[in-house]
Amino acid sequence: MIVDSLTFLGESLFGATATAADLLARMDELGIDRAIVCPFKPRGYHLGPANDAVAEATAAHPDRLTGFARVDPNVGEDACAELEHALDELGLAGVFLNPWEETFRVSAPLVDPVLETARRRRVPVIVAAGYPWLSEGLQVGELARRFPDVTIVATNGAQINISGLGQDDAELALAANANLSIQTAGVYREDFIEGVAARIGADRVLYASAFPLLDPRLEILRVRWAPNLGEPQRALVLGGNAARLLLPPSAADPEGG
Repeated sequence: MIVDSLTFLGESLFGATATAADLLARMDELGIDRAIVCPFKPRGYHLGPANDAVAEATAAHPDRLTGFARVDPNVGEDACAELEHALDELGLAGVFLNPWEETFRVSAPLVDPVLETARRRRVPVIVAAGYPWLSEGLQVGELARRFPDVTIVATNGAQINISGLGQDDAELALAANANLSIQTAGVYREDFIEGVAARIGADRVLYASAFPLLDPRLEILRVRWAPNLGEPQRALVLGGNAARLLLPPSAADPEGG
């Protein structure tokens, strides 16, 4: 089973656009069984309509798409209310936080109510990670430390620079927090992916494409090209880990076993 653990629907602030039909066509091309779908930041301030659009797409394709709600911790209790609504009324399965586009430090106390809601509802959290001052690797690690029973997945390998210090910080955060994992989208250094798999564990790395911001045809090759990943490790990265950490049980085990 191949699972793309991060894709987007809608129109990004940078001009990239994707519909459910676009995503499904690319999934069919590459043999991807299921994708996690998050909303792009809408041009208006409120995230509710973007969550509604993701819910509509996932309801139309429940066997292929799993939706995550996007909320903004800056709005306080309204963010928690939107998450509760998304889980209860829209049928979404987790929460996506983007500290860069919503402008907050992921380690700041204002994020705690959203994480408390995620903990109480037992849903996973994807964090757009690696952004300077807001969601660098050790900041995401601090969030994971405060909420050890919440599954947290960091985009971009938990670091955008792909530099020595950024990679070290990402590995330090992973080593200190068993509830933290990373995604592969944009991580062009296969040696970093292999290093995390070897030193931390292949069960902490999830294939992701960030479609349509990045091209899944290339992103899936990042995992397949990593020469020092054994086939059992590759299977975990390409889908087993995402199925275990991010998908509801019915989606993770479509055969019902």
